[in-house]
Amino acid sequence: MALANLDPSISIDVGPFMVVVVTGAVAGTISAFAGARRLLIPSVVLELIFGIVIGPHVLGLGEVNSLLEFFSDLGLGMLFFFAGYEIDLRRIAGQPLRLAALGWGLSLVIAYSVGGLLAYAGVVLSLLYTGSALATTAIGTLIPILSDSGELETRFGKYLLSAGAVGEFGPILLLTIILSSQNALKSTLVLAGFVALAVLVAVLAVRSSGRTLPALERSLEQSSQLMVRWIVVLVFALAWLAADLGLDLLLGGFAAGLIVRELLRGRDAVVFESKVTAVGFGFFIPFFFVYSGMNLAIGALFQSPSGVVKLFVFLGLFLVVRGVPALLLYRRVLGARDRLALAFFTSTQLPLVLAITTIAVAKDHMRPSTAAALVGAAVLSTLIYPLVGLRLRGAPLPGEAGVAAS
Repeated sequence: MALANLDPSISIDVGPFMVVVVTGAVAGTISAFAGARRLLIPSVVLELIFGIVIGPHVLGLGEVNSLLEFFSDLGLGMLFFFAGYEIDLRRIAGQPLRLAALGWGLSLVIAYSVGGLLAYAGVVLSLLYTGSALATTAIGTLIPILSDSGELETRFGKYLLSAGAVGEFGPILLLTIILSSQNALKSTLVLAGFVALAVLVAVLAVRSSGRTLPALERSLEQSSQLMVRWIVVLVFALAWLAADLGLDLLLGGFAAGLIVRELLRGRDAVVFESKVTAVGFGFFIPFFFVYSGMNLAIGALFQSPSGVVKLFVFLGLFLVVRGVPALLLYRRVLGARDRLALAFFTSTQLPLVLAITTIAVAKDHMRPSTAAALVGAAVLSTLIYPLVGLRLRGAPLPGEAGVAAS
């Protein structure tokens, strides 16, 4: 997932770039109109599906090139910035974080056990990559849905955020240390150095915030938009640094989100959030999902009936791997209905499944048909599981009146 290097001497056709921009706009429009009619269709799902349709494997309207890859990488970094930004470490510290860590550990045991059985049966090539893909949670994708329904501010939302944070950050560490091309020890040492640098940046930023933030906040209503500009610099700088060190760039985006969250603690960040959300979800992030759809060999999924069967098997396994820990470990803090809702929310997957399957196929550790089945199952999980979770919670869908149950 390294940042693409663009050679300025090469002439790049900007036609596919325009196709992706229009596709993202159409996907967002349909999602918004559907939400107004109480039909939950996340725009990221439509972006991925439309990317498949316009891509070289279906209509061939958009060609994959280095320019699109570059913007896709930037979009991935921004997506994980928002995932990190929504994690309030002080709010989820203690029991929520302990349960989340224990739950993800149990998920890994289940995932690798299932992956081992599938590999032994010849269904998949690698228990490591398949199991890792099964043990993720798309908290970054869920954030807009949870925010619109009011769930982020509830007691249930605290446990869900902690489970989602670990379910997203844990797989990032797997990508960085185990699934990367580097030696595990070297990757661990590089990761430790990166974390130390990120902590230093956070400390310096917080200590200087009293002098710098007032001026940056005033710029939010001016054309300079200094706060937004420097936050974007931070995201892309840490993503570039992570990629340059041989780590995954999404680690940099996630770290930037955590840093900004601490920097703005105790301040009214509503205006800033609206600005940076417009930049991220309005422009950069759609590139990642549309481009990922264009790269997905969807035809391999339908070459045989087994491909479609695997899709629904993986959809069920998402719920088993991530849902069982929610049902077992939260009995003392959540009621049965809320535990079931938590199981469906934490079983929602997409971005990290895309990342892991892309790496696995490139290294010949996963068949294209298996990757397409996993991604297809992740798309269905994003369409189905949050809706079921909201209904179990009695929370309003986007576009409905009311406030989520606390």
